[in-house]
Amino acid sequence: MTATDKYTVIADRSVRLLGEADQDNIQEYADRQHVFIIGSKGIPAQYGGFETFVEKLTQYRKSERILYHVARMAEDDRRFVYNGAICFDIKVPYIGPARAVLCDMIALRRCIDYCKLYPEVKEPVFYVLACRIGPVIAQFRKEIHDLGGKLFVNPDGHEWKRAKWSRPVRKYWKTSEGLMVRSADLLICDSINIEKYIRKTYRRYAPVTRFIAYGSETVPSPLADTDPVFTDWLLEHGLKTKEYYLVVGRFVPENNFETMIREFMSSDSKRDFAIITTTDGKFYNRLQEKLHFEDDRRIKFVGTVYEPSLLSKIRENAYANFHGHEVGGTNPSLLEALGSTDLNLLLSVGFNREVAGETALYWTKEKGNLSALIHAADAMEEAEIREYGDRAKKRVKQQYSWDKIVDEYEALFLGVGG
Repeated sequence: MTATDKYTVIADRSVRLLGEADQDNIQEYADRQHVFIIGSKGIPAQYGGFETFVEKLTQYRKSERILYHVARMAEDDRRFVYNGAICFDIKVPYIGPARAVLCDMIALRRCIDYCKLYPEVKEPVFYVLACRIGPVIAQFRKEIHDLGGKLFVNPDGHEWKRAKWSRPVRKYWKTSEGLMVRSADLLICDSINIEKYIRKTYRRYAPVTRFIAYGSETVPSPLADTDPVFTDWLLEHGLKTKEYYLVVGRFVPENNFETMIREFMSSDSKRDFAIITTTDGKFYNRLQEKLHFEDDRRIKFVGTVYEPSLLSKIRENAYANFHGHEVGGTNPSLLEALGSTDLNLLLSVGFNREVAGETALYWTKEKGNLSALIHAADAMEEAEIREYGDRAKKRVKQQYSWDKIVDEYEALFLGVGG
């Protein structure tokens, strides 16, 4: 490997590529607690909850006794160091929704084989994110236990409820979830409601669970309100500071875009409604045929925003934020909104109430409910809105800071090896 080959740039960050000598130098890591993370798309973080979680778990790492190994879905087979973690690429063919299933299986097989090759790795932890590989997990669990290791699983949310999946795929998700629960040594739930669901639904398996929340930042955007990156974005979309409602999320039915758009259209608000999302053509056209929202100049689909500093600035300057997610656990975009936007209007479901508590306003899908709440929100005094914002930021700092979350994970991982 030449000097110029030793470093590369991925997602605008330098990472050190591993050569064969690095890979074989296991003695350097013999006294570490090895934690193998499978199920995210990998780091450097791509857009997504699990990806951000792994990014922050490694970025905020405090204990030098832990060594993370992170699988990364990619187009090649590189190994590299990033945030102190050993990352390895999994090259998987494009085979539709089953691609993620295959990636998890290959990644887990490589991690187990790695431990078999290096007996210096003692009591490894295999942390699988999501319940994709239930039908094959029992055999993997046996091999993990033969190594003296533990299988931890994050069951995520109610993936089997998502409308994007066909009926056979939803059935697969539900079956796979049950098999993962039955095989896991520990289920780490990032939502109290998910933990209750796992305990109740799979009582017959006597699942061992642990609640560790998802984390978030409360640091203001580094962009000034007058920064051209932000002001040009406003100008491009015909928006003004504190004069737009905002929603950020995947454009899928279970995030209740239909209710939010319909209710905003029926409201008398003079503000705009900015929708940051990827637009699925079929779903967009179906909603347009039903609601005719293109005739309402306040409804503005503004595309996607992946730059964190710009997205944070957009949130900070929104009049209010909508959150319509009803499938899943602790949703990252909700935490990010609570840490940035003063006034949050959330769908009244257990997941959202668990996270936000008394720091937000709540709406239901009943016709007229959200439009009435929008009317009330438009009439609120600035001081009252600021008070909601202060309470929300305080709650995120106390309950959902990445420092707190990483402390809890490190204590858990280090406890495995005594």
